[in-house]
Amino acid sequence: MQEPKKTLSRRIKEYFVATRPWSFTMSLISVSVGTLIAAEEGPILWGWYALVCLGIVCFHATANVYNDFFDTRYQVDQPDSPTARYRPQPILAGMFTPRQLLVEGMVLNAVTIAIGMTLAFQRSFLVFWIGFLGFLASVFYTAGPVKYKYRALGELFVFLMWGPLMFEGAYAVQRQALSLKALYLSVPFGILVALVLLANNIRDIDYDSRQKIKTIGILLGGRKSFQVYAALILCAYLYVLAMVLLGILSPWGLLVFLSLPKAIHLLKTFTRKIPEAADAITAQLDTVFGLLLIAALILNRTVPL
Repeated sequence: MQEPKKTLSRRIKEYFVATRPWSFTMSLISVSVGTLIAAEEGPILWGWYALVCLGIVCFHATANVYNDFFDTRYQVDQPDSPTARYRPQPILAGMFTPRQLLVEGMVLNAVTIAIGMTLAFQRSFLVFWIGFLGFLASVFYTAGPVKYKYRALGELFVFLMWGPLMFEGAYAVQRQALSLKALYLSVPFGILVALVLLANNIRDIDYDSRQKIKTIGILLGGRKSFQVYAALILCAYLYVLAMVLLGILSPWGLLVFLSLPKAIHLLKTFTRKIPEAADAITAQLDTVFGLLLIAALILNRTVPL
């Protein structure tokens, strides 16, 4: 029996779902913090900020789509993979053929490049180099011959992309320069975003080992990987405390500690059993932490301490 033809609205929804839109908050927080740091030295150029947000969402969507395409092509993602159990994997779920998903990635990539080049030539050419590094990192995340995600380097590059590169890129669009403060503030949030991938890799240790790929989870084992995970969460909070004590961040920065109960609950959950949605609930901590950091920067402008 022939499958009913999909309506346009359903098809658009599938294209949207394939980008994993629930993950975009991490990117939007990174560029928002970078922009707020720039706001300490002058007015926010809201039009350019909006374009940065659009570009970073397209960049993140491109990375997600390419990731699913290459994970399927290299047979890392299969019907029994943990990923396919908790979210629709576009190819495995029958939403798209590999070619269709690749085309979506290429279209998103083209839009990202167009926005990036506009920002580079209209605001600062620093954006070109930052974007170029981000492009290479996103493509070779799972694409050959590098495929660094499969070589236990994924967490490092995720930290660099969602930490220093995005923070500095957003700052450069506003102030046409780089910033040490943006670099400093990128560290704790970049760490927490990298932990989303580490949580995923801890959960998938048994499955990934059968696929003959290397991750930090496989190299360290579940127990030690969790210890690293817990230690890095602690480091993120201690880092913010140190920045406040050193005067790099105002006392409002201590607002991020309001997310500490969520971090403790997360660690207790992982101690009992690594949940299937380990990466998703780690991302929830990132979001709360990041929004509190944004609130701290806004309050420092309006009610300085």
